[in-house]
Amino acid sequence: MAKAKEYAVGRKRKTGLFDVINYLVFICIGLIIIIPIWKVVVDSFNAVGVYKFLPWPTQPTLDGYRTIIHTAKLYRPFMNSVITTICGTLLGLVLSTLGGYVLAQYDLPGRDILAYFLLFTMIFQGGLIPEYLVMKKLHLVNSMWILVVKHGMNVYNLVLMRNFFEGIPGSLFEAAKIDGCTPMGIFFKIVLPLSKAALASIGLMFAVTVWNDYSTVQIYITNRDQVNFQYILRVMVMDGDTPTTSYNVSQNTLYYAAIVCAILPFMVLYPFLQKYFVKGVNIGAVKE
Repeated sequence: MAKAKEYAVGRKRKTGLFDVINYLVFICIGLIIIIPIWKVVVDSFNAVGVYKFLPWPTQPTLDGYRTIIHTAKLYRPFMNSVITTICGTLLGLVLSTLGGYVLAQYDLPGRDILAYFLLFTMIFQGGLIPEYLVMKKLHLVNSMWILVVKHGMNVYNLVLMRNFFEGIPGSLFEAAKIDGCTPMGIFFKIVLPLSKAALASIGLMFAVTVWNDYSTVQIYITNRDQVNFQYILRVMVMDGDTPTTSYNVSQNTLYYAAIVCAILPFMVLYPFLQKYFVKGVNIGAVKE
């Protein structure tokens, strides 16, 4: 019996028809995703703008990227996006972790009322005009910091963090209390070190939201020095408003170079966060 079990464990599973079809489907999906991205990358290095697919640039050039780096109307919005994304992500993580930790305390007076109050804001909102008036009172209109403040508090991410904290064994908190650890000591010494997966996945959500937001800029900001890169990219592609530069670069090459600059940060960042993100997508899904 023991030998039969060892044989069953060591035996490789045969590849069936379902596996073959599954591989083919995912290969097709991968090609559908990769081919357009590869075309954008190739055209960003091609001096001549073409509409057909090219496997590599026929006239390689870096003028598209040089234009973005040396043109104030392009690199300033890019830096605005970088600054607001970093600050918005940090603010969002601080508020979500602290808020989730507070709501995870079962002995907190009024815990359920506070939780229902926060969940209420996910369903009902004040509307655009009241929000605009509030932002105007806070002096955030025509300021890039509105992206940081507006996205700094996300109730959905706060609830995810609370669910994750509730999944931490209570024996750890009890042991820390017996050793004389304060609630904030428990938070910094026990909760945060165990929350790398949650912090990585939720931090990535915050970063993507702030980085890709152009509608807020379109509504609240008219000063071109305060807009972000996504807004400039939309204006370039949709309205054809390309900044004048000293480089003799085609319009399509500049478009595609700007698109690559817009997607490159997260293409570089995601591989380092992938192992944490895969773990974090199941935050609060399993309770023991």
